[in-house]
Amino acid sequence: MKVFVVGANGQIGKHLVDLLNDSQEHRVRAMIRKEEQRKHFEKNGIESVVVSLTGSVEEIANAAKGCDAIVFTAGSGGSTGADQTLLIDLDGAVKTIEAAENLGIDRFIMVSAFQANNRDNWNEAIKPYYVAKHYADRALLQSDLLYTIIRPGGLVNEPGTGKVTAAEGVDRGSISREDVARTILAALAEENTYRRSFDLVAGDTAISAALRKI
Repeated sequence: MKVFVVGANGQIGKHLVDLLNDSQEHRVRAMIRKEEQRKHFEKNGIESVVVSLTGSVEEIANAAKGCDAIVFTAGSGGSTGADQTLLIDLDGAVKTIEAAENLGIDRFIMVSAFQANNRDNWNEAIKPYYVAKHYADRALLQSDLLYTIIRPGGLVNEPGTGKVTAAEGVDRGSISREDVARTILAALAEENTYRRSFDLVAGDTAISAALRKI
């Protein structure tokens, strides 16, 4: 399938775009928000499109035309205020869901936050971020899309191991961004992840096997 990656210039996004580009099964289109980010993708022969999540649903939909799946892995970043978290992590995600619905793109993978579904476990220091993720996830759950919601634990930049723990509720832990990207790739066509949501941390089970056990 051809996969539209929203947030392609982020750390998880870059890993995922490279994995998709190297795969035999999929093609990729990278959505980025600045023209100067295009060089990174063009040098590797990767199709890219410049669109802002603060723009319209129509703009996002036009950028995703011809794709078969959408992965939302964008984020406003830790240095922005609650206003940008609201505009990107919540409204940007919901607009992307609406764009998918308008285009008839059924497959949608959301990268959320660990235990975003459980208010009792939210990190008070970044509560607006958790609120945004929670309600973006709820919008996806209430859609007719063939969704998967992945809620990774603490993100680290260590090399991935290819082994994870994936379930509705797991002990808090960390996971490499590379392994999050590998999990997204494996989930795209794994029917056991369709209309499912789960937490994801480093573990002892190969990614493909972990997804089949959810």
